Parts: sequence; structure tokens; C-alpha cells
Amino acid sequence: MNNIVVFFIFSFLLPLSYAIEFDFCVGDPTLPKSPNGYACKDPANVTIDDFVFTGFYENKVTTKNKYKSNVILAFADTFPALNGLGISKLKEEIDVGGVIPAHTHRTSEILVVIKGTILIGFIDTNNTAYYKRLKKGEVIVIPPTMIHFQVNVGPTPAIAYASFNGANPGIQVVSSALFASNVPADLIAKTTLLSPQEVKRMKLIFGSA
Repeated sequence: MNNIVVFFIFSFLLPLSYAIEFDFCVGDPTLPKSPNGYACKDPANVTIDDFVFTGFYENKVTTKNKYKSNVILAFADTFPALNGLGISKLKEEIDVGGVIPAHTHRTSEILVVIKGTILIGFIDTNNTAYYKRLKKGEVIVIPPTMIHFQVNVGPTPAIAYASFNGANPGIQVVSSALFASNVPADLIAKTTLLSPQEVKRMKLIFGSA
């Protein structure tokens, strides 16, 4: 067999053999993070509590923020046992009339409504919008990187859980990315066709004016 072929076969197998030496890699957030996640916590210091996340226990629906909603993340940053597993979860609580604003993730998302009625939609790269009212027990899939949103259209607070095929899927809220950033107002106005006055108003709302 060609030596180059042999080299590439073994260069592929070696990382696999290294990976299966470990049952898990609970992340250590005190160490530097890389594109592959966190370095592993010393297994001698791992306990069952590392594999348990209690952040979803209490409902924390709030009307105090501008969106009247709350999101609790069980990503590798907040639940280090997910490090390297390629999965994560979140809980969203939306008060009456509240929203989860337009945002994106790096990964696919599957969301199930647990309580209430939520209008959920996403917009594809052809600017076609897909949206539907979902009630308790119904599930929707959001393809990766699509801009998507949720609105509580029912008479009671709503709760949903979402799962992702990534330990850190990321969240970028469209409005925050523009108006809470340090991009100058005149540049935002030029690139969005909004008036300078409207951009300044939005920056004041997001506290970056």
C-alpha cells in the first residue's frame, strides 16, 4: 500500500483511539477554552453532581425586561458535563404578550412546547417565512443558522424546552447584535436604511448610545 495512504489512515485512526480512552470529559471552565471546548476536569474530582443540572427547576417568567421573557441555558458553559458530547438544552419562559426576539444559533434546534400557546417561526435564506401556532405537546425543528423567533399568543405564560446538536450552539439576537454593539449609529443607518434618528432611539433602548 502506498506509504502516503497508510499515513493518512493512521492519522485518522489515532485521534479516534485517543477519544475512546475516556468515558466523558466534564469541562473545566477555569481552564482556557478552545474551538473544541474545555479541557477535561480531572476525573478524580468528578462527582455525580457534575452530571446534574438544576437550573430548570424554578419558573422565572419576568415582565421586567423589554421582551417579557426569560431563557435558561444548559450549554457547556453552564453545564460542563455536556463538554464534548455535542448536545445541549435550554428552557424558555415567555410571559403573556412576551417574545423571544429574532435570533440565530450555529446548530439545529428541536423545540417542544410544555405550556401555553406560542407562535414560532423561522426565515430561510430566500427570505421565506415559515411560522405556526404551537400548543402544549407540539414540536418544531429549526434548521441551523436560520433567523427564528417566538411569540406568546396565548392568555397564560408559556414554557418551552429546546435541544441542540452542539454543546455550545451560541445565541445571537439580531436586534442586540446591531443596537447593543459598538457599531457607530451612522454606519448602522447606512447599512440598514434606517434613519439616524431611529438608530439612535434603538441604541438608547439597548443602552449603547
